[in-house]
Amino acid sequence: MKTVYDFKVKDRKGNEVSLSDYEGKVLLIVNTATGCGFTPHYEPLEEMYKEFRDQGLEILDFPCNQFANQAPGDADEIHEFCTVKFGTEFPQFAKIDVNGENADPLFAFLATEKPFEGFGKGIKNKALEKFSAANNKAYGDKAYIKWNFTKFLVDRSGKVVARFEPTFDMAEVKKQVIAAL
Repeated sequence: MKTVYDFKVKDRKGNEVSLSDYEGKVLLIVNTATGCGFTPHYEPLEEMYKEFRDQGLEILDFPCNQFANQAPGDADEIHEFCTVKFGTEFPQFAKIDVNGENADPLFAFLATEKPFEGFGKGIKNKALEKFSAANNKAYGDKAYIKWNFTKFLVDRSGKVVARFEPTFDMAEVKKQVIAAL
């Protein structure tokens, strides 16, 4: 059975990293953007990282510019923004595509393991659903991720156990992270 440990990714400097390096850790894998309405999620993510990294939590940050061009800039510019504005210390990887023919295989796997089930109820969520559908129309069946700050929780054995859309309450994300630890 395939796990996240079977994948290799690029760090923000372009070096190959095996996710098997994180074996035995609880992972929260996130596609991010610096110019999105959900960019403030960096704050609770960093708080969780500081609080739980000694218990085995790793947050893996993958910038992506496929959603309304909300992650402009190169890896160094994105990293500087995140560290200066939000004080992020968790690992940030190379900017990737999460949808389409060039989708990073890790994100295709994550989304296949835990498919999209909707943004939830409410006017804002319905609006995001429409905007997301228009944005992702070009990717067809390879529109794996619907928007920035989709989060995947991976247990210590490398199994994907939960998917959180950006509209999911961060306090609830934290509760599930704690349960996985």
